[in-house]
Amino acid sequence: MDDFINKIADRLRQPLPGAEAQYKLAHVSRHHAPTPPDDVRQAAVLALFYLKADDWHIVLIERESSNPNDRHGGQIGLPGGKYEAGDASLQDTALREAEEEVGVDASRVEVLGALTELYIPVSNFQVNPYVGFTNYTPNFSPQIEEVRAILEVPFRVFQQPEALRSTDLRITPNITLRNVPYFAVQDKIVWGATAMMLSELIEALR
Repeated sequence: MDDFINKIADRLRQPLPGAEAQYKLAHVSRHHAPTPPDDVRQAAVLALFYLKADDWHIVLIERESSNPNDRHGGQIGLPGGKYEAGDASLQDTALREAEEEVGVDASRVEVLGALTELYIPVSNFQVNPYVGFTNYTPNFSPQIEEVRAILEVPFRVFQQPEALRSTDLRITPNITLRNVPYFAVQDKIVWGATAMMLSELIEALR
């Protein structure tokens, strides 16, 4: 494997930075990790690395939603979704959802390890992030019902200080969050749980 991929695999076998690294990219209202309730729902996402133009990229999606009650519609995230009864494991959930949402062949994804799970109170999901790579450049195809756009981003972009910014975000007609930390990527705002998971990954590779 490439040295960069070997580094990721090695680092994920060691103790992770954990919630401390995640909460560096959390809004001040989330600076204390809540305990998931007994009825928490399980979900999984995939941070997928692949080589494109001699640069390691990661794929993100802009979520589509026709449900007015969906609190994550329009946001930028890692491909993934909720655990289903037919999934053998949460890792299988991440691979299945990535294949469905962006069209990557799950059988050609090598999972390198997992990051720290993250509870999202607003949707009552415990999200389990997995990290994998493909040894080819995928030809992505969005799932029209759930994916508005696919973003292919060189991972080094997230590691550049100028990518880390803050802004005020209006998340409902009556609620505006002030000074929300985010990654500026291709004129998009990557914030919330996705930014928190990426923050741990960046910290792990530092």
